[in-house]
Amino acid sequence: MKSKMSVMVVFGTRPEAIKLAPVIKELQKHPEQIELCTCVTAQHREMLDQVLAAFTIEPDVDLDLMRHGQNLSELTARIFNELDPVIKKIKPDWLLIQGDTTTVMAAAILGFYNQIKIGHVEAGLRTHDKWQPFPEEVNRRIAGVVADLHFAPTDNNRQNLLREGIPDEIINVTGNPAIDALRIITQQTPPSEAIKLLDLADVTSGKRRLVLVTAHRRENFGQPIKDICTALKQLAQNYQDEITLIYPVHLNPNIQKPVYEILSGIENIILLGPLDYLPLVHLMKKAALILTDSGGIQEEAPSLGVPTLVLREITERQEGMEAGTLKLVGTNTQRIFTEAKLLLDDPQAHAQMAGAVNPYGDGYAAQRIVEALLETRGEM
Repeated sequence: MKSKMSVMVVFGTRPEAIKLAPVIKELQKHPEQIELCTCVTAQHREMLDQVLAAFTIEPDVDLDLMRHGQNLSELTARIFNELDPVIKKIKPDWLLIQGDTTTVMAAAILGFYNQIKIGHVEAGLRTHDKWQPFPEEVNRRIAGVVADLHFAPTDNNRQNLLREGIPDEIINVTGNPAIDALRIITQQTPPSEAIKLLDLADVTSGKRRLVLVTAHRRENFGQPIKDICTALKQLAQNYQDEITLIYPVHLNPNIQKPVYEILSGIENIILLGPLDYLPLVHLMKKAALILTDSGGIQEEAPSLGVPTLVLREITERQEGMEAGTLKLVGTNTQRIFTEAKLLLDDPQAHAQMAGAVNPYGDGYAAQRIVEALLETRGEM
C-alpha cells in the first residue's frame, strides 16, 4: 500500500469553491495520509477569488482560463487543453470534482481519459430535463457516468443514481458541504459591506424588511428575466414603505441590461454588483424573504430559516420542496408577486416555511467525504 494517497481537487467557479472549501480544509487535516493538490480553472475569475480569500485557500495550480465573451465551446476546449497536462504531471490517485459546471464535465472526462479515479461531490442531482438547467443537467450526468465514488447530498440523490444503474456500494450519502461552508462563514464577524447595506436599506433600524434577490441563470435570459424584474418592480411599489429589495446583479450583459432598464431609479430597490460570499451570507441571515434562481441558495437559505421562492420552472433540489423550505414559482410575473405577497402579508405562512427542517445536512459532509476517500487506501 502506498504511504500517501494523492488527491487532486479541481474547480473553477464560486459555487464549486464554496462547497469544496470545507472538503479542502478537511483534506488538509491529514497530511500524513493525503498528498493534496488544488487546481482552479478560474472559469469565473473574480467571484472565485472572493471565496478563496474568505476561506484562506491558495491554489497550487491556477489555469486562469476566464476570457471575456468566450462561449461554452471555447471554454470547454481551453479546459481540455490546459488541464490535461496538469493531470498527466500530477498523476493523482483521485480527482475530486463538485457539482455540474463546464469545469466538472471536462475534468471528469479528462480523469477518465487518464484512467484516474474520480470522486463526484454533490452527485445525483437531476431534473430529468437535459435543457433545464442548461448546460448543468448534462454536465452532472456525464460526471455521474465516469465517477468511481458518488457523494450524494441526500437519499433522493442516491435513488436517482441507483435508477441510472450506479452500484449502491460506491454511493455515499454525506449531506451537502454547502451547509458546512455556511456553518463556517456564519461564525465570522459580519463584514462592513453587509452592515452598511443593511443600514442603507433601513433594515438594521427595523423600519423595513429585507427581500434579497439573485437571478442570473441562462434559462432565464430574455423574456423570463424581464418578467422577474417586472414582478420585483410591482413588489417594490406595493410595499414602498415596508420593504427594501437588494439585488446583486450578475455581470453577464444578458442580465445587466434588462435589470437596470426595468429596476433603476426605484427608491426601495438597491442594485449592486456581485457580492462576496461572506457579505451575501450575512444579508441572507437578515432577509425576511429570498427570491432566487441559484442552486446553492436553495440549500443555504433553509439553514438560516429564510423562506425562499425559486425563480425557475423546474429544480433538481426537490427535497427542499418536499420539506416545505422552498417553493417553486417559475418566472411568471403575477405568480411571483402573489406568492411573495402571501409570505410578506401572512405571518403564519412565513413561519411555516421558516421553521421547516433543512434536508441538506448537518454541516459535517466534508468529514464524511474525506473518511470515504481514506477508506479506499486499502485498495491502492
